[in-house]
Amino acid sequence: MKLYVGNLPWSVDEEGLKKLFAGYETEEITLIKDKYSGRSKGFGFVTIADDAAAQKAMTEMNGKQVEGRELKVTEAKPMEERPPRRDFNRDRRSRY
Repeated sequence: MKLYVGNLPWSVDEEGLKKLFAGYETEEITLIKDKYSGRSKGFGFVTIADDAAAQKAMTEMNGKQVEGRELKVTEAKPMEERPPRRDFNRDRRSRY
């Protein structure tokens, strides 16, 4: 089961996220980062193979205080499809 972990402090890196979920048989840890600065966006995903362990992790970790922030841990939902972004090059007119 894949879990969403939100409201993470900016100081938490992938190793810190791994330590937070160390007791839950994690398979994969992904911290989402800004592509330009490389800084954490404050959320990530944790994959746990055993559903019972994942449920336990959600129950125990949701609302846990980490560096003054209350974690939000829920089951991850599939990414929703968004409309395509506007193509600014098509709208640009030649100035010369």
